[in-house]
Order: sequence, then C-alpha cells, then structure tokens
Amino acid sequence: MKGRINHSLVYWCYNIAGDKWDLETMCRIAKDLGCKSIEILEADAFPTLRKHGLTCALAANGMPGAPFMRGFNNPRYQPEVIERTSRTIDACAAAGVPAVIAFTGYKWRAADDPTSGVISLEEGADECVKGLKQIAAHAERQGVTICLEHLNTRDGTHPMKGHPGYQGDDIDFVAGIVRRVGSPRVKLLFDIYHVQVMNGDVIRRIDECRDVIGHVHTAGCPGRGELDEHQEINFPPIMRKLVDIGYQGFVGHEFIPTRDALAGLKQAVTLCDV
Repeated sequence: MKGRINHSLVYWCYNIAGDKWDLETMCRIAKDLGCKSIEILEADAFPTLRKHGLTCALAANGMPGAPFMRGFNNPRYQPEVIERTSRTIDACAAAGVPAVIAFTGYKWRAADDPTSGVISLEEGADECVKGLKQIAAHAERQGVTICLEHLNTRDGTHPMKGHPGYQGDDIDFVAGIVRRVGSPRVKLLFDIYHVQVMNGDVIRRIDECRDVIGHVHTAGCPGRGELDEHQEINFPPIMRKLVDIGYQGFVGHEFIPTRDALAGLKQAVTLCDV
C-alpha cells in the first residue's frame, strides 16, 4: 500500500449479495487487503473492529429501515434524526470513530408516499440547514464529523443502485447546504458513483467541492458494480485528484458484488491505491 489513500470497506454490500460475510470474516479480509476501516455500521460493532485493529470510518446514523428516506429536510422526521444522530456521535466519540453519515431525506412529506405532497427544494435546504445547525455544535464538541450524502435518483432498477425521490440528488445543492451550515464538523459525502450518474465531470466536481468533502465512496457506473473494465469511471486519476487537493479522509468501496467478492475488492483496492 502506498499510504496516500485510506481504504475502507462498506459492510452492507456483503450482506445483500455474494458470500454474505459476517463481521469477523470481513475484518480479516480488510486486514489482509491493507484496509483500515469497515464502515456504515452501528455502534455495537465498534468493539469487534477495535479487536482487529480497525476503525469505522463512517458510522450509520441509527435510523431504522432505509435511513436515507427520512432525513434532515423533513420536519416530520427531523427531531428523531437529530436525536439518533446525536446518540451516534456520542458513541463515535467514545470509540474514536471519526464520522457519521447523514441524509437530506426523500422529498415527499411522508417519505414513502409520493401522494403526500412535495417538500420544495428551498424548504428542504432550509430545513437541512436548520437541523444540521442544531446538531453541529454537539459534533464539534465531540470531534465527530457529520457527512451529508448526495445520492442519485436516476437508477430505479434496484433499491440500492438509485433512490428516486431523494431530495439531495444534485451535488451543488448538497454542497450548498453544507456551506450554509458553516461548521468544520459538517461535510459532504462525495460518492463518485452517484456524482457520475447525476452530474458527471467528476474530477472538476472534486475540485469545486474540495472545501467541503469529508468522505468519499466508490462504485462502478452504471450498475454500482465492481471497479472493472465493464464500467465507465476511470478511478486512478480521480484518486490522484483527491491526493492533489490534500484529501486525507477515507475512501469507502461501496459496490455490489456481481462475481467473486474477494477478487472484486482486491481489484478495487489495487486500482485506487495510487
């Protein structure tokens, strides 16, 4: 490992396809690959990671079900999101975990009901800023970063390949929310796959968002599969751009295996270790 990219594995990807590894197995694989983290886990997994000398680069936010549906944009769900994220921040601080994930939420007033009315972009952004500002001071005190994720709404073929209805589907919209909050502990989760689907021009986007990027995800496009020759993103120059802008956070490999899972992970880590 060249030491310029901090690799992380995303746990959920290996529980919906492929070999369905348990956490102990995945910890051993992460260590063998030279990765430092397994992420998007709840706090009860932190001791297992610590036992293996790993961290959780990005904790789950504690919301039940599909957590990206109920986010900071919706007054109906915002109090619960703040409460659960606050508890997760405390658990992260106690375990030395650096960050927790956050979502804008879906644009419908009842998250799973498109007939319930639509939250406007202006209202959604204002609510996100309001909610994140409420929790930002707590995150600052605890030394934990909240990473607000941009997701694509174009791919409706699979519930984890795209999220039709998600409000934060434009990278500039999400980066704008983060900048309005104005906290060093509220950042952007820059998912290369989702950015490619929705906005493209990934290297330029990284440069434009360099002041707010707090975490990075990878996956092949289209299809959120392996980082191989069957997809369109050229990952090495993107990783070099992250190095060039001084990004020192984690890069989480978040693709859904379509073949041998371990071989795909080895390929991704090797390709991105610039």
